[in-house]
Amino acid sequence: MRYVSTAFGYLKDRRRVNVVIVLLVAAVLALIPLFMSVEGNYWIYFLFLTFVNTVIAQGWNLVAGYAGQISLGQNAFFGLGAYTTALLWIHDITKTGYYFDPVVMLLSGVVPAILAVIIGIPLLSRLRGDYFAFGTLGVGQILIVIFIKARHITGGADGIHIPSMVYSSMAPYYYTGLLLALFATALVYFITRSKIGLALRAVREDEMSAASHGVFILQYKVFAFAVGAFLAGLAGSLYGIYLFHINPDSVLNMNWLFYPILMCVLGGTGTIVGPAIGALFMTALFSFGDRYFAQYHPIISGVLIILVMRFMPSGIIGLKDRFSRRTRFSL
Repeated sequence: MRYVSTAFGYLKDRRRVNVVIVLLVAAVLALIPLFMSVEGNYWIYFLFLTFVNTVIAQGWNLVAGYAGQISLGQNAFFGLGAYTTALLWIHDITKTGYYFDPVVMLLSGVVPAILAVIIGIPLLSRLRGDYFAFGTLGVGQILIVIFIKARHITGGADGIHIPSMVYSSMAPYYYTGLLLALFATALVYFITRSKIGLALRAVREDEMSAASHGVFILQYKVFAFAVGAFLAGLAGSLYGIYLFHINPDSVLNMNWLFYPILMCVLGGTGTIVGPAIGALFMTALFSFGDRYFAQYHPIISGVLIILVMRFMPSGIIGLKDRFSRRTRFSL
């Protein structure tokens, strides 16, 4: 019993240290715009994209990393969030007229979550593994066709143009992105540390065993799927406000399907901080690759992912555990 209590104490201390580190990093990020020019600064833009990628990656991490359901529909939820923001803004549905309307952003997350529930119940109740993944991929393709064909609502292939004269500074984008990234990370943290998280991990490891212990499998699968869609919708909303031009090519393309997967794999799937670390590395690779070696950076990205899958299956976050084990064995 003494060893068990010592182990629990170690885990609690480790969690406290991790929380303190995250808070310190968040404080530093919040202070950065105070010490450098916000306008025309590429680092501010780079961090903004990192925040957006962190939000969508955390959503996929909850679905795949903790619930064990490989979803290929994040681009559909991301794009739906962006289109919801554009339509609400253009038609002034909320009657607020506020630039960064939190109600609009919240609704832009709720709409994809509702769609996730509608399609998740039939898909998750009948499909598993690769079949479920291809089912979600099909949803994304169907959504692209709908947005292109519904020209009178979505503007077709040209999309929706939001009046850009409301733009005043990059600072609101930066801080909103930072808050959403912290919110997404905290949401996944608290979910996975609750009874829901325990049930999700049980479903991931063995559905039959989880069901035999009274876990309502479909309920938890749909819950994780809906929360992942909600976070993707929030990310799409913020990115849509930044673009001022929402069309299928910009918010429904396949990049928003593969980016969260690559970020989670690189950082560490099924971990809290891993998707944020993966988002930072992959955003750096994509951003600076486009600037300095545009023709070759997709090849470098592919090679990097292969190397990570081969030599670091637990991602970057798993290197610490491997190093600690080797150090302990060497001692």
